[in-house]
Amino acid sequence: MEYYQYIKALHVIFVITWFAGLFYIPRLFMYHIEAFAKASPEREILSKQLKLMTKRLWYIITWPSMILTSVFAFSMLYLNSGLLYAPWMQIKLGFVFVLYIYHFKNHQIFKQLQTDIINYSTKFMRIWNEGATLILFAVVFLAILKDARNWIYGLIGLVVLAILLMLGIKLYKRIRDNNPNA
Repeated sequence: MEYYQYIKALHVIFVITWFAGLFYIPRLFMYHIEAFAKASPEREILSKQLKLMTKRLWYIITWPSMILTSVFAFSMLYLNSGLLYAPWMQIKLGFVFVLYIYHFKNHQIFKQLQTDIINYSTKFMRIWNEGATLILFAVVFLAILKDARNWIYGLIGLVVLAILLMLGIKLYKRIRDNNPNA
């Protein structure tokens, strides 16, 4: 099992790159949605560039990172199957399941924007962008603390974090409305 730590290190590396993609893709979606409000030819130029950027991010970084994260995670669980019985791991896997749903929803939005279908507002995207942050906090705290008994404190912490993120979004919107160049 000396290679277990190498698998764990690779898992962490690809978790980081996966989250990097999940943090950035909604931001690109937001810019893409904003580009549609522009006049021609700026709209077409921006849209073309944003489609290319999101396609590269999604297929070169985010999807491969999700797959490799999963491969290394399943390898660790196979090599140390006792982890599956730990309550903290079961809760963590629940959050990981939510992360997969978040990823696949981003894929759906990506496909829509690639075909110029706009179903969401930039305000929605600003809020949606924080989904990965909330999941990251939950997963990291569970993985580091390995304690499911105090999950209620973690839940309260996530709610507080969500409230702070929403307040930050509102503050940013207020600043942006007062200064369009912000």
